[in-house]
Amino acid sequence: MTEAAEALAAWGAVDARLVNDRENAVHAVTLPGGAPAALRLHRRGYQSAAAIRSELVWTEGLAAAGLPVPRPVPTRAGDLLAVLSTGRLASVVEWLPGVPLGQAWVPLTGTPAAQADTFARIGALLAGLHTATDGLALPPGFTRPAWDAEGLLGEVPLWGRFWENPALTPAEAALLQDARAEARRRLDALAAAGADYGLIHADLMRENLLLDGAAIRLIDFDDSGYGFRAYDLGTLMIQNLIEPHWSDLLAAAAEGYARHRPLNPADLPLFVLLRCLASCGWAVPRLPPGAPLLRTYAERAASRARAFLAGR
Repeated sequence: MTEAAEALAAWGAVDARLVNDRENAVHAVTLPGGAPAALRLHRRGYQSAAAIRSELVWTEGLAAAGLPVPRPVPTRAGDLLAVLSTGRLASVVEWLPGVPLGQAWVPLTGTPAAQADTFARIGALLAGLHTATDGLALPPGFTRPAWDAEGLLGEVPLWGRFWENPALTPAEAALLQDARAEARRRLDALAAAGADYGLIHADLMRENLLLDGAAIRLIDFDDSGYGFRAYDLGTLMIQNLIEPHWSDLLAAAAEGYARHRPLNPADLPLFVLLRCLASCGWAVPRLPPGAPLLRTYAERAASRARAFLAGR
């Protein structure tokens, strides 16, 4: 029996169809009542069972508060998580309608004005997510990773030692170390000043933002954790660095967010840089040595590091 088939039995679901096999293996399935859902076979060794349960408790609370996020679906035994005979962890969440905002490395469609309007609404959605989160009473034992200064810039970052990406030239590796030191100084200053910190989505990639008419829905909380709230805006922007109106999109997202929660737009270049650095580390174990995309991640991180240090 395959892992997907074993997981289907735990939920009484049918018709597993693989739709994504990147971090988790995600299958489109049909629940006993006929509703569509997403079966996730979680990447081994990435999140613990306690962390995945915490993610699902959080998104359940967000959905109950009216946020457009997928509700978790319990197994037939009433559990949020199934442990398969192979040891792999499985969960099921609602299937939300919509089409992704876009694809990585592919220019956005639509006019600049329409794009800016969308990003303003995404900013407002993120503010609503953070506000709803602050209103939740999380249970004892709730645990998620921390995208704090150590998790982003410490000796063992959550996504790896980005300055050791083999696609970096020696000069670029030194540049990233300089940027790392300056970013750490600024993050420590923000923390000391009481910057907004709490649970964040932490992975606002285009494919995780679903557009459905006027509605925008948010999926894939697999990388969520504790962090500076502005980091969510930073993750939103890195796939859009290729856009000619990038600065306008950033301004629109910041404006949409700031209508609902305090935000200092001057901090956002730091958080864009932080996600570029993190992604530079993320790519190393996921791409073969010499892969052109590995070099692309390295070049993007070096480019943002130069801009960041020039602005200091």
